Amino acid sequence: MKNFFSNLKNDAFGGVTAGIVALPLALAFGVSSGLGPSAGLYGAIFLSFFAALFGGTNTQISGPTAPMTAVSMVVIASIIGANDGDVAQALPAILAVFLLAGLMQVAFGLAGVGVYIKYIPYPVVSGFMTAIGVIILITQLLPMVGYYPKEDKAFVSEFTPYAEEILLDRILKEEAGEGILVLDDFKETVSRAEEIDDDKIHTEAVVLAKKSASGVIGAIKTFPRALNNINWLELALGLITIFIIYGFKRITTAIPSTLVSLLVVSGAAMILGLDYRPIQEIPGGFPIPHFEIFTSFSISSILPYIFTAFTLALLGGIDSLLTSVVADNMTKTKHKPNKELIGQGIGNSIAALFAGLPGAGATIRTVVNIKAGGATRLSGMMAGILLLIVLLALGPIASKIPAAVLAGILVTVGLGVMDYKGLKAIPNMPKSEVFIMVTVMLLSTFWNLVYAVGIGLVIAALVFMKKIGDHTAQASDVKMLKEEDWKDEMDFPESLKEEVFIKHLKGPLFFGFTSEFQHLSSQIPMTASHVVIRMDKVPYMDQSGVYAMEDVLIELSSANIEILFVDVNKQPRYLMERVSLIPRLVPENHVFKDFNECLLYIKMNVKDKYPKK
Repeated sequence: MKNFFSNLKNDAFGGVTAGIVALPLALAFGVSSGLGPSAGLYGAIFLSFFAALFGGTNTQISGPTAPMTAVSMVVIASIIGANDGDVAQALPAILAVFLLAGLMQVAFGLAGVGVYIKYIPYPVVSGFMTAIGVIILITQLLPMVGYYPKEDKAFVSEFTPYAEEILLDRILKEEAGEGILVLDDFKETVSRAEEIDDDKIHTEAVVLAKKSASGVIGAIKTFPRALNNINWLELALGLITIFIIYGFKRITTAIPSTLVSLLVVSGAAMILGLDYRPIQEIPGGFPIPHFEIFTSFSISSILPYIFTAFTLALLGGIDSLLTSVVADNMTKTKHKPNKELIGQGIGNSIAALFAGLPGAGATIRTVVNIKAGGATRLSGMMAGILLLIVLLALGPIASKIPAAVLAGILVTVGLGVMDYKGLKAIPNMPKSEVFIMVTVMLLSTFWNLVYAVGIGLVIAALVFMKKIGDHTAQASDVKMLKEEDWKDEMDFPESLKEEVFIKHLKGPLFFGFTSEFQHLSSQIPMTASHVVIRMDKVPYMDQSGVYAMEDVLIELSSANIEILFVDVNKQPRYLMERVSLIPRLVPENHVFKDFNECLLYIKMNVKDKYPKK
């Protein structure tokens, strides 16, 4: 406990400073997600506090981040759409997915997955991060110019006929489910249809209009209409916000420019009494837990989003652990990856209970905390406490922040999150890695973030296996002994070089190399009566490899060729014994510890069938 409070003053200053930086971003991410600014603020409060308390990185500051918010948007929009645009009705299912993602992170930590996350290929991460930036930029085009599709009467009216069809179709499906839809009696159908008034049609049309304009493709399709309906005041507020964020950094970085822009532009708009659009109202008082996550839980409502929850959990883990590495480099400490995953999972789970957005360790906020003096977990907890104080004391004032200001902040976030290092390296990168990065970027931007990452990982794995397989095939040659140059083979009897051939295996024998391995076995000429398979440099063999080995051994045995194994490593030998390759196809006395032992056996048992004349 003494050590916990040993840096109290600096931790308090670091936490408060990081919390100040987090405030405008939390509000902006909340608005961007579709759940409102309170969701971002609640997520920042609970995740920052509990991830710090239970995590494995002393100086980590956690909260909603751009990547996590982008994936969350997919979940939120999809579930709200499935609930006819009713946010309140969709909220329990949304929060259940967020809770599941948090619990998955805890499971990752308990299972020790933290040490493996570093193996995610860079092209996948690079393409994903660049896509996040592009998505944020494009989706903020409409709010930047002050255009909101659901408020454009002409645009909404285009969806009126479709809205009528949907409402009628909904009635027919309800009646079919109730067993009262019959061909000779449409009285009930007509009665229910008469209850569809203009207000219901308009409400459904608004939902359809909003859905049509959502996402990257929706924003691009709607942007020409937005240009014809620009709200110049909103655009001015957004542009001024961007100008201050970049301009103030040239003056000083001691004060967060994002906060300065938020305070200056919002304050000026309020004082001047400008007719701007404010953000959604932030509820006052302490956040209330949403126990309807459990009371109205339905497995069918979240089943389609299991993989999305997994992606959120994995992405949050990657994001957090990358930030932990940055913190380690700055503080000369060593984080605990699995403990950090558990802390992040607990934080995200608790945030979900209070309708908060999921998040991760945030690099900029963590760096600010360290530079301001934060050194222990108390700094992250202090950041969460500060945000809670802001919520309780300034909630009504924060609700008056112009929506265009947060749009401007998000534009700078989008520009900042893109991986410029990866983009600049494209001309010098291998074509396969460029293909992976571009594929992930395009699929993430225009199709689906979640599936894009999965596809990217699969392609990266296939490319890696192809390269390893090619390398192993190139290194593993089957040649006559006289062409080999291993030192311990130099004294092999000249008279037996046509009867005995040596196969050098170099590298793992796995499913990416099995076809090449089987092809190499066919190169052994028929003059051979014995084949020595040297496995000194085979560290690993998988199930595909052991079955490929079995095929080769059977083929050689059918040709009356004896197989001699030399220096079989522990893992390959264990696997071959489990499937009885040893001793079924290769007897124990044909497995040698080293080549000298094998050579002694050859001299005693192999006869020269092709003596030179």
